[in-house]
Amino acid sequence: MSDVDGTAIVICDGLYATGSGKTAHGLVREGERYKILAVIDEPTAGQDAGQALDDRHRNIPIYATIAQALAQLPVRPDYAVVGIATNGGKLTLSLRAQLREALEAGMHIVSGLHEYASDDATLAGTAKRLGLTITDIRKPKPKDQFHFWTGKIEALLTPRIAVLGTDCALGKRTTSRFLLDACTKAGIRTQLIFTGQTGWMQGAPCGFVLDSVVNDFVSGEIEHAILSCAERFAPQLILLEGQSALRNPAGPCGSEFILSGGARGVILQHAPGRLCFSGFEAQGIRIPPIAEEIALIELLGARVLAVTLNGEALTGDELIRAQKQLVEQLALPVVRPLEEGIGALVEPIRAFLRAETAR
Repeated sequence: MSDVDGTAIVICDGLYATGSGKTAHGLVREGERYKILAVIDEPTAGQDAGQALDDRHRNIPIYATIAQALAQLPVRPDYAVVGIATNGGKLTLSLRAQLREALEAGMHIVSGLHEYASDDATLAGTAKRLGLTITDIRKPKPKDQFHFWTGKIEALLTPRIAVLGTDCALGKRTTSRFLLDACTKAGIRTQLIFTGQTGWMQGAPCGFVLDSVVNDFVSGEIEHAILSCAERFAPQLILLEGQSALRNPAGPCGSEFILSGGARGVILQHAPGRLCFSGFEAQGIRIPPIAEEIALIELLGARVLAVTLNGEALTGDELIRAQKQLVEQLALPVVRPLEEGIGALVEPIRAFLRAETAR
């Protein structure tokens, strides 16, 4: 346990098998900060969390309730982690009750919701009475600790690749972690800048939670994270985990990684079966064609090296057909990370590094 903060359960409140459970999915797949002992989720109770996620057994049981988990786990967990994104980031009545139950059982609380658990008088009082902590990942640090963009990054020679998406909730973080692992195994000294709550929970050493930063400081925080990473680890490659999408009207994001972070390479995550921006299907707000997104990225000053696919709403065969069509249309490598891994992108990344070194 010397290399982790402690053991943990992940509370999913019925959403583990949905896109809203993506924090839990990341923690189940991998992470260095917590050793995950169980997932709490009634609809999927009785299954292995890995098996339920991607048909890979990970020896992480799913229990319907915290009480059932405590009765069957060999040790009492140190932490209870909120593993879901609720509508509007709200702390629901059900979550409040489960977090209080976890505190009463002696567990520290970790939450990445926009509504802070530490602001709940009952939860805060219970934690104080029992000598426990509540960590709200999205609670911003004091403004005097933020950084403005300085331009120092212009002198940094370390190549950067941003993992961007054509929409939010497509798997950019998962693809980023796959790329980190693949490049590291290929002998490329690689670091990942996390930019979301799950990256922090997984224990990535470099990064920040982008949507908890006042807008004026976002560019500076990107720059600071990259420069700090380069100084600390001297990597050959820095990956940047993207957020939302360039043209998602509810949260346009991505140009900062190119303009402020100096990413000259992009891996673009795309769901060919998703026609409208997530959450705006009723309004019919459509995702722009991927070729337009690639052209926009090029106008911003970067080059798309490859496309990675999310198979949402498609059968396996339909996803393969979409993959083949995109290869023909875009003349780029196109891979299905969950189905076939990411190893095929190592050589295009090596070619990008050679070109960047030769500049």
